[in-house]
Amino acid sequence: METISTFTKKLWCVKKQLILVLTPLILLPLIFGLPEKEGKCLYVVLLMAVFWCTEALPLAVTAMLPVCLFPTMGILPSKKVCPQYFLDTNFLFLSGLVMASAIEEWGLHRRIALKVLKIVGVKPAWLILGMMNTSAFLSMWLSNTATTAMMLPIANAILESLFGDLATLKENCKVKEETEGELLCRVSPTVPHTSSKNIKTYTRQLHLDNPLNLLQIESEYQMKVWKGFLICIPYAASIGGTATLTGTAPNLILIGQLKSYFPECDLINFGSWFAFAFPLMVLFLILAWLWISFLYGGLNTRYAEKKAEAVIDEDYRKLGPINFAEGSIAFFFILFAVLLFTRDPKFVTGWSTFFNKGYVSDATTGVIIVSILFFFPSQKPSLSWWFDSRASNTPYVPLLSWKKAQECVPWNIILLLGGGFAMAKGCEESGLAAWIGAYLQPIAQVPPAVAVMFITAFLACFTEFASNTATIIIFLPVIAELAMFVKVNPLYFMIPATTGCSFAFMLPVSTPPNSIAFASGHLLVKDMVKTGFVMNILGILSVSLAMNTWGRAMFSLETYPDWARPVNMSSTVTDIQFPSDSPFNLTSLP
Repeated sequence: METISTFTKKLWCVKKQLILVLTPLILLPLIFGLPEKEGKCLYVVLLMAVFWCTEALPLAVTAMLPVCLFPTMGILPSKKVCPQYFLDTNFLFLSGLVMASAIEEWGLHRRIALKVLKIVGVKPAWLILGMMNTSAFLSMWLSNTATTAMMLPIANAILESLFGDLATLKENCKVKEETEGELLCRVSPTVPHTSSKNIKTYTRQLHLDNPLNLLQIESEYQMKVWKGFLICIPYAASIGGTATLTGTAPNLILIGQLKSYFPECDLINFGSWFAFAFPLMVLFLILAWLWISFLYGGLNTRYAEKKAEAVIDEDYRKLGPINFAEGSIAFFFILFAVLLFTRDPKFVTGWSTFFNKGYVSDATTGVIIVSILFFFPSQKPSLSWWFDSRASNTPYVPLLSWKKAQECVPWNIILLLGGGFAMAKGCEESGLAAWIGAYLQPIAQVPPAVAVMFITAFLACFTEFASNTATIIIFLPVIAELAMFVKVNPLYFMIPATTGCSFAFMLPVSTPPNSIAFASGHLLVKDMVKTGFVMNILGILSVSLAMNTWGRAMFSLETYPDWARPVNMSSTVTDIQFPSDSPFNLTSLP
C-alpha cells in the first residue's frame, strides 16, 4: 500500500510532463481516422485545448503552437498563420491596456473608487452596491484582475472601521455556547413543577440573554457581511468587463473571428457593443447585488457607522486635490471613450466618414490616444520657467513611460488572443468547423431561444474549469458554423457564447479575481459555489432576455443576413437544406 502511495505521489509530481508526452500519442488516431485536413486540424485543436485546460505548458506557449503545427501538418501556410497574431483587434486590446496602466500610474482609479463610496453611504447594502458599481466601472477599462486587487484593500479598510479587527471578529464567532442540556441542569431546580416545554422556553430565553451568545450572533452576522463584501468585488469585476470590447479578451476574440468568418459584417464595433452590453451589464449587476445582499445580510440596515464614513473621508482627503497628471489622464480617458463610441455608432453618422471608408478602425483610435500619453507632460507647463534662473531643472516626465507600459501590459494575453485567431483561421480553412457543425443537426429541432440559453449555460459551466479566453477560442468557430448550418443569424449564437464565457463565479480557480478574493482566507469554496450557482442562472436569464429584446432589434436577429454567406464558406454548409417545419427557418425566430 505504501508503495502505491509513493508511486502515486511521484506521478503527481510529473503530471505536466506526462500530459505533454501522452496527449499527442492518445490523440494520434484522429489524424488517420477522419478526413485528412479536418482530422489534422482537430488534432491540433484538441491538443491545444488539453494543454490550455491543464496548463501543461504556459498559456502563451500553447497559443504559439499553430505557428509550427499548422504549416508542418499541411493545414495552413505560415504566411497565413503568423499575421493572425497581431490583427487590429490586438492593437485595440493593447491600447486599452496602455490606457489602464496610465490610470493606475497616477492613482486616478483609487480616486474614482473612493468618490463613489462617499456618494453611496456606509449602510451594508449601499456599500456593497457602491463596491460593485465601482468594480464594474473600473473593469470596463482596466483588467478585472487589477480591479479586484485594487478594490479589496479599500473594502478591508472600510470593513475594519465598521466591525473592528478581523482576527477579533473570528474569535468572537468561536465563543462556545452552552448546550441546552447544561442549561436544563442549571435551571430545572429553579423552575419546579413545570413542564419540560416550559423549561425549554425558559432556557432558550436564558441563552439569548447571555452576553457571550449575543456577541457570537452579532459577530457571525458581521462575518457574513464581510464575506459579502469580499465576494461581490470579483463578481462585479467579471460582469463589468462584458460591457466594453476592451473589457475582457473574449469580446475581442469575437470581433476577430467575425472579421475572419464574415468580412462583410460591420455591425459590431465599440459603440454598438456598448449600446447592447451596457444595459445587460446593469441588469445583471442589479440582480447580483440583490442576491449577494440577501445571502450575506447586506439588506439589513442596522449599520450606519460614522466610523466607516470617517475612513472613506480620510482616505479621500489624503489624495489631496486633483493634480495636473490626474486631470490630464481623466481628459484623455474620456476622449478615448468618446472617440471609440462615436467612430461608427450606426444610429447616427460617426466621425469615421471623414476618412476613406473602411480605413479607420477602433484600433486606429486607441493607438492615436495612447501615443499622446508618451509625450504629454505630467507637470503643468510654465512659461516663467524659461526665464527664471533659480527654477530647478527637473527632467521632463511624460504621463507614461514605455518601461511602465511594458511592466503593466500582459504580453502573454496578446499572444493568447493571436493563438485564438490562428486556431479559428485553421478551423475555417480546413473545414473542421463546418464538419463539426454538420454533426450538430439535432440542435436544429430546438427553438432558437432555448438554444441560446443552452449555449450560454454550457460555456458558463465550461469556463469554470478553463480560462474564458481559451474557452471562447475553442468553441466560437464551432458555434459560428452551427449558426450557418441551421440558418440562424450568427450573432444570435455568438454573442451569448462570448458573454457567457465571462460568467465564471462558482470556483476560486475559475478566474484570477476569484482566486485573489479566495486567497484572502475569509471565503470558503462552499461560499463561492452557493453564491456562484445562482449567479450563473441569473446571468443566463439576463443574456437570454437581452438577446430576445433590444439585441434582436439592434442586430436584426430575426433574419438570416447576406453577410453570413462568406465566399470561403465550405460547400457542406451552403448546400444544406432544412425542412419547412424546422424552428430554425428564417421566419421562425420568436
